[in-house]
Amino acid sequence: MGRIPEMIIFGLFQPIMFVVLFTYVFGGSIQVGSSLSTQAYREFLMAGIFAQTVTFATAGAGAGIADDMHKGLIDRFRSLPMTRGAVLTGRTVADLVQTALTLVVLAGVSLLIGWRTHENLGKVLAGFGLLLLLGYAFSWIGALIGLSVRTPEAATSGGLIWLFPLTFISNAFVDANQMPDFLRHIAEWNPFSATVQACRELFGNLPPGFETPDAWPMQHPVWASLIWSVLIIAVFRTLAVRKYRRAE
Repeated sequence: MGRIPEMIIFGLFQPIMFVVLFTYVFGGSIQVGSSLSTQAYREFLMAGIFAQTVTFATAGAGAGIADDMHKGLIDRFRSLPMTRGAVLTGRTVADLVQTALTLVVLAGVSLLIGWRTHENLGKVLAGFGLLLLLGYAFSWIGALIGLSVRTPEAATSGGLIWLFPLTFISNAFVDANQMPDFLRHIAEWNPFSATVQACRELFGNLPPGFETPDAWPMQHPVWASLIWSVLIIAVFRTLAVRKYRRAE
């Protein structure tokens, strides 16, 4: 990151662009709860933008590992006397640091355009903690993708193609109650949605008249977010380390 600072700079452009576009293009035209207020939608939106930002870092994680594989760096690490999971853990933690920096800048931009929290500092920090945990969990999915493909370009494509339906069939940008029934059930049990809902509660950003869905993850979003993230880490870290041992 120190040698290639443009990685961080370019990584900031997309989430800032989403904030500006969704706030000023869709704000006031999408109803959330009982309100069409631009401010209500802005506060409803930001948890979704934060969650999308941390999950889209998956593509970068996968591309970075695929690039290391392509250049032979991973082969050199595997020849050294170290724990097999150490290299991947180091990579995912480094990605987590970059994601945290991105969130700090994005939160600052959000405050400038009028986003506000309405809970105490402890709850707000807990919300950002859940976001970082989700980002760390998804970075292990990126690690597995990066170890499974032959080029960084394939890792980038493979890391993004499934993220778009995951983030858009969710409660990130619209009220899931307005979706057709079959999509609404998917959105309510989407691990991404659980973190978004948890952050809205912890930030105090639920709009007036918002009806919380009856699905268990939406009724208990903080616990659902923790369970989903820990489960993803447990499964995909195991698969990634196993793939790392066998990668050629």
